[in-house]
Amino acid sequence: MAGRGLRRRSGAAALWLLLVALLVPLAGCGGRTAADPARAEVQRLLDRRAAALLGHDGGAYDATGTRAGYPDLRAVPLASWSYRVTGLRHTGATGTAEARLSYRIRGYDSAPVTADRTIALSRTADGGWYVDSDRPARQAGQQLWDQGEVAAVTGAHSLVLGVGQTAEQLRGYARLADRAVPAVSGAWGTDWSRQTVVLVPRDLAGMAGLLGSSVSSYRGIAAVTTGEAGGTGKAPADRIVVNPEAYAQLGDTGKQVVLTHETTHVATRAHTTPATPLWLSEGYADWIGYLGEGRTPTQVAPELTRAVRAGRIPAGLPADGDFAFTADPTRLAQAYEGGWLACRMIAERWGEARLGRFYRAVGAHGQRAGAVEDALRQVLGTGAADFTRQWQDDLRSQLS
Repeated sequence: MAGRGLRRRSGAAALWLLLVALLVPLAGCGGRTAADPARAEVQRLLDRRAAALLGHDGGAYDATGTRAGYPDLRAVPLASWSYRVTGLRHTGATGTAEARLSYRIRGYDSAPVTADRTIALSRTADGGWYVDSDRPARQAGQQLWDQGEVAAVTGAHSLVLGVGQTAEQLRGYARLADRAVPAVSGAWGTDWSRQTVVLVPRDLAGMAGLLGSSVSSYRGIAAVTTGEAGGTGKAPADRIVVNPEAYAQLGDTGKQVVLTHETTHVATRAHTTPATPLWLSEGYADWIGYLGEGRTPTQVAPELTRAVRAGRIPAGLPADGDFAFTADPTRLAQAYEGGWLACRMIAERWGEARLGRFYRAVGAHGQRAGAVEDALRQVLGTGAADFTRQWQDDLRSQLS
């Protein structure tokens, strides 16, 4: 019976294959959708446009479309620039292409940085295509040159790119970044690029535009570090993005601490993974940021000082949610201060070298669960409960 059933299925399959064989020629005669030749035409247009930009050929660039963007990018030291068309809609004389832009900054990016773009097109008199505009795709962040003409200053360890900033202002950022890089290497080690790219937009709105977020998300935040990290530790590029409005309110020490903090994030990126809690990544960046600045715990942690002196000792180390930029400002400040004090305690009780090993051990864990606990036991020889109690005791002794 099994054999007969198999033969019946085999016979049905043979009949089906025969029908398919008869239908395929019919589909070839008109049933198959032909590829849209316009997509290939637009791809070639964008290839020419990219080559003209890289070659600093203004005439060839103009021949492909609007000149907007060309002057804004002249100061950016590009090593590569290319588009890949991912979609095209066109009717008559107009069209809209969706494209993936890939680019590298010479000497700084280990792999292309990508950005989704929406490109408006129109037909030329000879039937070709012409670029009318090139802007960020929906829900994609801006690039700095979307905000105006970019000026560049190159430091010993840094590249500072700015819009709406004077050359002297950009040189000031470069001096701070150049001091930050060796400071970070001295504490963390030299297994990183040892250079940074700093983006300085015109204002807070410009910062929010670069990060693809709302202005309210970064109000009062002096700078952030962003890269295509995704928790993999294999980011091709990190950018330190400055909020010039908040940054201007800081004193000289505060400005240096901020740049050193953000540079620490660049250095530790390869070892910062989903297993790394924010109290460790932010606390460690603050610990390096304040090294050598001569600040006391009560000066660095004023919000926790007030809480401790009022008898409000935190029940545990800061949670990731405490670090949300949209959180209560006091809660946010206490989170950063608590992370800094935890890393400071490790450095003082177990040594700076073990603090670095602890950071790497946590990041090397396969998942968040158990990462800190395993690293505490293996690197510091203690448990999570004991560590938390020591941290609470340290808050009382340092901040009371």
